[in-house]
Amino acid sequence: MSGFSPKLPLTLDPDDGYTLTKSLKELTHQNFKMLVLTNPGERVMDPEFGVGILSYHFENNNLLIQGRIESRIQEQVSKYMPHINLELIEFNSINENKDTSENFLGISIYYNVTGINIKDVLQIPIN
Repeated sequence: MSGFSPKLPLTLDPDDGYTLTKSLKELTHQNFKMLVLTNPGERVMDPEFGVGILSYHFENNNLLIQGRIESRIQEQVSKYMPHINLELIEFNSINENKDTSENFLGISIYYNVTGINIKDVLQIPIN
């Protein structure tokens, strides 16, 4: 069966050579994840591409940093993936232990694709 693109990370598939993304939902999720995880300057010929979410790895978990991350995600989505409508960007921490909750940040990005009935959540842990 044909697919849209190779699924990342690359894995071998006896039928297609490489495992392929075979649905628009899967393709959109993969492309969105790449946008969020790519650091600015990593993409050849487009140094502005990417949120660079892991560059916030050693930042303090506070409202200022969360606001910066949220605005960077919104800016990058509007520029590179305008077909995605961001519904909610939610920041989660571990609340059971006060000592570790300040050192963990999980981001859940709820989105839909305009024009077609696709809703999904991209979850990125930063710890």
